Amino acid sequence: MTTFYWIFFSGLLMAGLALTGSITLILSKKVLKIILLPLVALSAGSLIGGAFFHMIPAAFIQINNISLVLICVVAGFTAFMALEQFMHWHHCHRQMMHHKEPGTILILIADGLHNLIGGLTIGSVFLIDTRLGITAWMAAAAHEVPQELGDFGVLIHGGWGKKKALLFNFLSGLTFLIGGIIVYIASGRLHINTDYLVPFGAGNFLYIAASDLIPQINKGGNARTNLLHFCAFFSGLLILYFLS
Repeated sequence: MTTFYWIFFSGLLMAGLALTGSITLILSKKVLKIILLPLVALSAGSLIGGAFFHMIPAAFIQINNISLVLICVVAGFTAFMALEQFMHWHHCHRQMMHHKEPGTILILIADGLHNLIGGLTIGSVFLIDTRLGITAWMAAAAHEVPQELGDFGVLIHGGWGKKKALLFNFLSGLTFLIGGIIVYIASGRLHINTDYLVPFGAGNFLYIAASDLIPQINKGGNARTNLLHFCAFFSGLLILYFLS
């Protein structure tokens, strides 16, 4: 399968993950509360593992300049911080449906922009190495599942109809595919060097994990809950380590 098809189908699959939000219509709030934070912990470990075990080492090989790679990582981290502050919306994985969210449109816009950048990043990784692209996609996908569960719950609680919420969540996810196609076309026609997007994307992963996910699982609780969250986080690290 050619690189374009890997980018195309991975983008469609990522958009399809937006439909996982419909699970919130089946499961009770109690069950969702139980599974959501362990999923957040797993995705945090996956993102950090993807950055440190796959993307940054690959960037060192491709770019062969340690200082430049680290600058790109910091740039990716800083860019996502600036993006969240500019959008006035914290891309967090909260426990669902505790209160109404007046900025549902803002959530969709920010999520779409986030997915677009993710598509640009993962698409560039596929251009360098298919196996690296698959592992980076898996790390990003692990982050998307709890996010989509939370976003869908917020839209429903904010007054959206079920079908409308699913449709617009899916459309927001399609921007990931658009980002992948853009970077593929740009690299082929304009001969753009996409190597620098790999450490930039690693910085994105690290920011999401450190700023958005880990604070959600470090808010205290009993020892059993904390141990469960730590084990889920460590499992995410191990999975990405062994995939390397």
